[in-house]
Amino acid sequence: MAPPPPPPAIRWSTLISALIFCLLIPPSMAIYCDEDDCYDLLGVSQSANTSEIKKAYYKLSLKYHPDKNPDPESKKLFVKVANAYEILKDEATREQYDYAIAHPEEVFYNAARYYQAYYGHKTDARAVLVGLLLVLSAFQYLNQWTRYTQAIDMVKKTPAYKNRLRALELERSGGITNKKKSHKQMDKNKEEDLSKELELQITGAEKPSMWGLLGVRFVLLPYTIGKLLLWFWCWFWRYRVKKDPYTWEDASYLTRRSLGVPLDAWRNIDESTKEDLLQRRLWEKSNLEGYLAEMRKESKRRR
Repeated sequence: MAPPPPPPAIRWSTLISALIFCLLIPPSMAIYCDEDDCYDLLGVSQSANTSEIKKAYYKLSLKYHPDKNPDPESKKLFVKVANAYEILKDEATREQYDYAIAHPEEVFYNAARYYQAYYGHKTDARAVLVGLLLVLSAFQYLNQWTRYTQAIDMVKKTPAYKNRLRALELERSGGITNKKKSHKQMDKNKEEDLSKELELQITGAEKPSMWGLLGVRFVLLPYTIGKLLLWFWCWFWRYRVKKDPYTWEDASYLTRRSLGVPLDAWRNIDESTKEDLLQRRLWEKSNLEGYLAEMRKESKRRR
């Protein structure tokens, strides 16, 4: 009894796979000498040595050279012969071509080897780097803008934001408002105008800036490194050599670093607390340990 025919899905998948195979195989071979065989163009066998290939090329180049053969077709043949010789004269590219002949089913691998050999060394690394930085910067900006807009939308849904918006509306209208008009009924255009006047500062989702993009930072890297080296030198000269007392800014930096407080969080601390922390000289290990022990005791007492 004959075996049953395969299901229609399998038959169609097999047919499509075969069609794709047939469509991809010719291009994988054609990337070298178009539709021709490089060996046939030079009139040599695949086992020919370098000397035989060179002799065949010189003979054909004299025959089809445009200066000696006015036939328009000879110019096309001359180009094809020259291209075939360029492929077969080099051992590496000839090995790649022979492999493509022996393994035509490895379409993508053969194509990758070809383009790497012929275009890889011609690619300007600087152009690749610039292109990469541009792409990464574009994705970085898009990601930051998406996070920022999502955070803004979330904040606008909070009661605190709506109260601020309502207060601003009352301030601009001189305290006169329509009681019949609720928050939800506020004109959209008016709400948009009022919201622009409110400064929304969201930690972790700041408005994107070009100065924070990877590409801009890379361009400014020499300036950043020079500025950092100058800062280190000034610090060393001022506080290690001259033994000057720390300025307010530098003492604040040391305090922040000792406590692990981000700059944004430090800016939100009131001035009296900052003054107290600076007076404690927390950048000195003993003072920091004493302060942390004091904070732990205070935390236990509040419990």
